[in-house]
Amino acid sequence: MFELYTNRLKIRSLQREDWQVYLSIHQDPSVNQFVRRPDSAEVIAEKFAARLTPWVFESGDWLTLTIEELITGKIVGFTGLHASNVTLAHAEVGYMLSPDSHGKGYATESLNAVIDWGCLQYQIHKFIGVCVKDNRASARVLEKCAFQLEGILRHNYKLDDLWVDDCYYGLLASERPL
Repeated sequence: MFELYTNRLKIRSLQREDWQVYLSIHQDPSVNQFVRRPDSAEVIAEKFAARLTPWVFESGDWLTLTIEELITGKIVGFTGLHASNVTLAHAEVGYMLSPDSHGKGYATESLNAVIDWGCLQYQIHKFIGVCVKDNRASARVLEKCAFQLEGILRHNYKLDDLWVDDCYYGLLASERPL
């Protein structure tokens, strides 16, 4: 099993026993308000099953990692990345935390760990983070991890019946805080 550690967190491989928390977070309307209309349990179960399979960076599939509090073992959310362009060594990052874990710095702490690991393991040159323009909490996480806003794509994504602007953030491996 894959594991990363920070001062407060264990970031590990997704496991079958994570299903209930995974389902809960992916169905929570407040967590998904800037991502998508929550999918049905069946669709979420298909995504979960796909993410339990062995992961290969070059596949372009998402690596989903479980974030646990180190002291309590409580699952607080999920983070991960996927190779958005293998040739250019680009990886897109993502994270979703349970509502009761928001505002505690867990997304920032876990994302920094994933970035460091990605640099060491896969020599990723650039990390990309995308969030809806109105999602200030996600933008703050990226900014705290030293990502820079590189552009806003207007009406780039349809969230239910509403067109929204996407903010594209980038972090070069050479610029990450050490």
